[in-house]
Amino acid sequence: MFGDSYRNRNVFLTGHTGFKGSWLALWLQRLGARVEGYALPPAEGERSHWQQLQLPVAHCLADIRDAARLRAELERAAPEIVFHLAAQSLVLESYADPLTTWHTNVLGTANLLEACRHVPSVRAVVVVTTDKCYQNREWCWGYRETDTLGGHDPYSASKAATELVAASYRASFAERSGAAALLIATARAGNVIGGGDWAKDRLIPDVARAVARGETVEIRNPQAIRPWQHVLEPLAAYLLIGQQLLAGNAAAASAWNVGPDERDTASVAEVLDGLRAHWPEVAWRQVGAHAHETRALRLDASRLRTELGWQPVWPLVRALQETAAWYRHGDDGYKQTAPQLESYLADARTAGLAWAA
Repeated sequence: MFGDSYRNRNVFLTGHTGFKGSWLALWLQRLGARVEGYALPPAEGERSHWQQLQLPVAHCLADIRDAARLRAELERAAPEIVFHLAAQSLVLESYADPLTTWHTNVLGTANLLEACRHVPSVRAVVVVTTDKCYQNREWCWGYRETDTLGGHDPYSASKAATELVAASYRASFAERSGAAALLIATARAGNVIGGGDWAKDRLIPDVARAVARGETVEIRNPQAIRPWQHVLEPLAAYLLIGQQLLAGNAAAASAWNVGPDERDTASVAEVLDGLRAHWPEVAWRQVGAHAHETRALRLDASRLRTELGWQPVWPLVRALQETAAWYRHGDDGYKQTAPQLESYLADARTAGLAWAA
């Protein structure tokens, strides 16, 4: 897969203890990469997909705001490519603690990119942000990579600022004396679902916790529209972008949207009803919203499809089916996660996707 680009290659993965990061660590390991993780430890007393997987991956439990520690670990690992997923990723938490959100997402990214430009082994960096980095105008069409960045809440605004940090480093420090060019890309993914997400104030984990307690989940904005996709979809895009950077494709060092087909842009209520088709115990009711949230957000990922040949593998109905199955039978995280990855890869090969060959 991915032209065998990751086999026996040193890869540095920040945020490996998180939802996306733990899935990506598993996939990179399957690709034969030598993975080094750097992240905060999972929250004490809370469930963690990373801990459920129990992967034999070398890692450092530390904060990306610790610039000296981050650079030391990067120098020791000597990676060729860095996937940067470490972040404060929750909108409501950003209202409760905006400074930590800004420090983690913006200065943390600056710390990483500053370290990368001084570590000659690093050739490629994929910085993961979000579709919420755009100045939202409640448009009925998807945002493109050239649209204006912005953000109402501290989380969204911090991710827009993260994009500016990455763009600045890309423009200012790509050429390095005595070392290969440093190619930096950003990836702006839509709403991600899938097994192993235990974050607070996020739709699927809230549903899972409510079902476990025999309760009705409380939903703030059931009519909010988002571009939904299974976690493996953006991870495939990150790996594909990384492959292009490692191959020296300077055109790939840019911003990329990663989103589903237009038919899979759906309301929260539609997602919940679709989930209930595979998970009958799901019950929900609407409660008052706690803070400003965007009513509609759509993403145009046509550039990624056209230029790199990426496309979604699982439609929303399949993503919901796999997500429900994981939570209904996910006490052993690895036994649920690894087969779903294999099923996804088999479907990608059946679809004729070049990266899966």
